[in-house]
Amino acid sequence: MGSLGFLFLVLLPLSFPQLFFQQSSVLLVRGDAKLIQRTCKSTKHYDLCLSSLRSNSSSLKVDTKGLATIIIGIGMANATDTYSYLSSQLLSNTNDTALKTVLKGCADKYSYANDALQGALQQLALDSYDYAYVQVSAAVDYPNVCHNAFKRYPGLTYPPELALREQALESVCDVASGIIDLLGR
Repeated sequence: MGSLGFLFLVLLPLSFPQLFFQQSSVLLVRGDAKLIQRTCKSTKHYDLCLSSLRSNSSSLKVDTKGLATIIIGIGMANATDTYSYLSSQLLSNTNDTALKTVLKGCADKYSYANDALQGALQQLALDSYDYAYVQVSAAVDYPNVCHNAFKRYPGLTYPPELALREQALESVCDVASGIIDLLGR
């Protein structure tokens, strides 16, 4: 082999490292619909993950960490919307002080869930995947505390609308946890 051939073999991997030194295709590939599918397969809610990411045009332009960021953003939107919903319920014409107390506590819990998800984004930015995972787990626990608050007051029924919102946040957080777990491998 001549010196030109040898030089070619040395320079080719240096010029195109992604072809020769791939760490994990899940973490390096960008703009790939297959990345979304592979990533979503690692979550508990494949269909939710897929539909959520497909509905966001930027998901085709990001890596796995970016996909986690998108899903966490969806969770934050859910928590914020539920906080607003509960706050509007507080302004309704009910005179039931127990209900108002529980609704106020629930609104606070959804605000804390949003804060936890913001913390998860901060941890993701630092590549602290374990801490991001913990923050997402905390975001799921806050609505559960709200649910339990209704049980402490006999005669109060957990509203079906709130149950749906709690389940939606839990499912989105499950998806985020699955993606974060994939990043931590």
